[in-house]
Amino acid sequence: MNTITNAQTADTQDRPGRTAETPAKAMPAYEQIKRYVIRRISEGDWKPGGLIPSETELVKEFGVARMTVSRALRELTTERVLTRVQGSGTFVAPQRYESTVLEIRNIADEIAARGHRHSARVLTLEPSDDPHALEALGLANGPAFHSCIVHSEEGEPIQYEDRYVNPKVFPEYLEQDFTVETPNHYMVRLAPIQRAEFRIYAQKPDAYVRRHLMMDIGEPCLQLWRRTWVGDDVATSVQLWHPASRFHLAGNV
Repeated sequence: MNTITNAQTADTQDRPGRTAETPAKAMPAYEQIKRYVIRRISEGDWKPGGLIPSETELVKEFGVARMTVSRALRELTTERVLTRVQGSGTFVAPQRYESTVLEIRNIADEIAARGHRHSARVLTLEPSDDPHALEALGLANGPAFHSCIVHSEEGEPIQYEDRYVNPKVFPEYLEQDFTVETPNHYMVRLAPIQRAEFRIYAQKPDAYVRRHLMMDIGEPCLQLWRRTWVGDDVATSVQLWHPASRFHLAGNV
């Protein structure tokens, strides 16, 4: 059973380089349920078009009032994350962005194309037994490989990259110097991607990501979640955070 937790507890979990901040107010229960639903969708547990648990099931799962669950689902429907069908239930909305619209590009190449200098700061490069990452990569057991990197353009951070990698596909991942070559460039050079799936969100980052992107409190991010395959294996699952004021997404169909 999931339990509704205090946002202060969640926001002060240990992360690389994390420092204490002013305690936050408790996150409303409906907001925590919204984040739970979004996480299950972003990690691929609940698929586009699929039926999610009913209000009654979520009430039992979280131990909250029905009106709390109803508000969470209603707001997610308004935000087009979910679709509610009278008499049938609540479904994950179809993806708003298809992978065919987006080209997987190396951020260092994008920055160079603008005539600017790319730099990278590696925050984390380690094995990980994170259960959600293992599930996203389709691994029965760990470890997976984990990296967190801040990419900057002319010294200004424009992307926070949180990536999990399948060691079966890239066994020497942890031995690389990602200040010299980006993970994207390294992986495509070794094993070209066969297919990918994307999800894109407008989100407010947590305090840790916000600090590393040098963002103001309350400034939104464009968050891209992407999973890629090499052959039949999931190669990587990555979240990319971009400050909305310093980044835009463009593509050609």
